[in-house]
Amino acid sequence: MKKVLYRHLFSKILGFSLLFFSISFYAQEEAAADAGGGDPAKGKQLFNQNCAACHALDRKMTGPALANVEARLSEDEGLDKEWLYAWIKNSPGLISSGDSYANAIYAEYNQAAMTPFPTLSDQDIDDILAYTAAPPAKPAAAPAASGGGDGGSASSSGISNEMILGALALVFGLLVVMLILVNKTLRRIAEANGVVLEKEKAEKRLPIWKAFAQNQFLVLVSAIFLLLASAYFAYGWMMQVGVDQGYAPVQPIHFSHKIHAGDNKIDCKYCHSSARVSKTSGIPSLNVCMNCHKSIYQYAGNPEGPSAEDLAAGHTNEFYTAEIKKLYKAVGWDEENQSYTGETQPVQWVRIHNLPDFAYFNHSQHVSVAGVACQTCHGPVEEMEVVEQFAPLTMGWCVNCHRETNVKIEGNAYYEAIHEELSKKYGVEQLTAAMMGGIECGKCHY
Repeated sequence: MKKVLYRHLFSKILGFSLLFFSISFYAQEEAAADAGGGDPAKGKQLFNQNCAACHALDRKMTGPALANVEARLSEDEGLDKEWLYAWIKNSPGLISSGDSYANAIYAEYNQAAMTPFPTLSDQDIDDILAYTAAPPAKPAAAPAASGGGDGGSASSSGISNEMILGALALVFGLLVVMLILVNKTLRRIAEANGVVLEKEKAEKRLPIWKAFAQNQFLVLVSAIFLLLASAYFAYGWMMQVGVDQGYAPVQPIHFSHKIHAGDNKIDCKYCHSSARVSKTSGIPSLNVCMNCHKSIYQYAGNPEGPSAEDLAAGHTNEFYTAEIKKLYKAVGWDEENQSYTGETQPVQWVRIHNLPDFAYFNHSQHVSVAGVACQTCHGPVEEMEVVEQFAPLTMGWCVNCHRETNVKIEGNAYYEAIHEELSKKYGVEQLTAAMMGGIECGKCHY
């Protein structure tokens, strides 16, 4: 009988494969058991949706740090996962039941009751705990810069700008040399043929400045032109006195309207709340900033990373985080203990928009009554990294706006009767602010 080689090879490979998969599956089951059967990826999403407003993994916030909270409670307090289920789903109930550790946490954090989450299932909590037990992901190293954008595109095409400029310079140099050689050759041919090159004697002429001075008409026209040009430039310079359009001072704490009003869509009137009811828009109190920044203690940036413009200006994530620390120092906020120390420092903000004292302007009349958008006068602040004065804020600019803007009468009984009578007088359906007395001197100067 012919012997078949390796006849048991397939069965051996199959046996080893089954053994390997069995061991792997058992290891995965053990890992899942150690992690409480939770999914860290789902847990991260649940954590960000429900917990991140008051908790962080590695630091105190409104509540305690939650990194490895299940293991820490088991080792330090002897509490199991059932206690965590009860605490997360109904913390006030656990406190009122007299649980010692629940009451200790409640007292430690200034009796700030944790929001109950009865809608979270046990599996949801397992996922969150798995996320808190997972090691934090290491930030990806930024790719090394391979030169500027222009250099990279030039190298990819195989020809750099320096090579092109060098070639052009070489061609120009060859042309110059050729012209010199041709000039010498022509001179030699002329000398060989007996042609004598003589320079013509220039006629002695009157200097231009003397000829100009002797022409009275040109002198008169030039003097009138200089006087008119000087008056024009002097008038233009004097008209800019007191006009600070484009003024963008550096503030003691860098505040990016591009991030707050642009990326995060925060309404202007949340910070400048007095603009709705007062003459002035008001400087936001630092307590308004702390409404968010008690929990937002660092700037994570956009998912795609800082732009080239931000990097050129030094506006990195670390820069913005350092500005948040300046805010904490000004209000006297202790990050470690999550409490105010009482040691405050005034922030000397630099005013940007400043009307003269003899000009009256009421924010509430424009914002609440007329419904004028903030961007009409202040420009696209949601796109400004550093806020600047967008409009000239001159009298002519304001008067022109009153001549072009129709009066808003919807839901405003005060203007309805006046609008009805004046619309008949002027024979129009819509009245501008100017038609209703918006350009009278006493409206702004009294």
